[in-house]
Amino acid sequence: MTEQSGAKKVVVLLGSPRKQGNSALLAQRIVQGAEAAGAGVETFYLNGMNIRPCQSCYACQKKDSKGCAVDDDMQILYPKLVEASAWVIASPVFWFTMSAQTKLFMDRCFALMAYGPEAFRKRIAIAMTFGDTDPFTSGCVNALRTFQDCFRYVGAKITGMVYGSAMEAGQIESNASVLAQAEALGRKLVE
Repeated sequence: MTEQSGAKKVVVLLGSPRKQGNSALLAQRIVQGAEAAGAGVETFYLNGMNIRPCQSCYACQKKDSKGCAVDDDMQILYPKLVEASAWVIASPVFWFTMSAQTKLFMDRCFALMAYGPEAFRKRIAIAMTFGDTDPFTSGCVNALRTFQDCFRYVGAKITGMVYGSAMEAGQIESNASVLAQAEALGRKLVE
C-alpha cells in the first residue's frame, strides 16, 4: 500500500522461517484490517535479515548514545520502528516460546531506549501460532507473557493478541474465527 499523507504507519515483523507460515498468514489478516482502516504498512521478514544477537556492550544506554553499536540489519529497522505508530509482531511457537528470529529482534529492541521513551509509545499487535492444541501446553503463553512484560516495562501498549493452533503451513486458514479476530485486531490497531 502506498502511504497516504497523515496515514498511520504500521511495521510488520515476521518471525517465522516460513514466509507463508501460519503466523505470517495471521499477520496478513491483521494487515488487511489495518489497511482497511487507512494505514500504510511495511513488512519485514526477520529470517531473511542479518540480525546478530545483542552483544551486551551497553553502548546504546550511554549518555548521548546514537543507538545500537552493532552494524547489521537492525540499523534498517530502528528508524522504521521509531517512525511507526504501530507494530505487528508475528511468531510461531518454537520450543515453548517465540522463535529465535523473533527473540533476536526483541533483544535488540533494548537499543530503542537511546531514542527516548517515545520510541516505544506504540500500539502493538501480537500474532502467534503453535502446533499443540493448547496455548498453555504449547508454550504460547510463555511468549505472550514475555511480550506483555517487555512492553509493559517500556510503556508500550499491546492493543491485542491473536493466536491459534496450526502445525502444517497454511493450516491456520481453516480457522475462520481466528482469522476474523486477526482482521479486527488490524482495524483496532490503527483506529
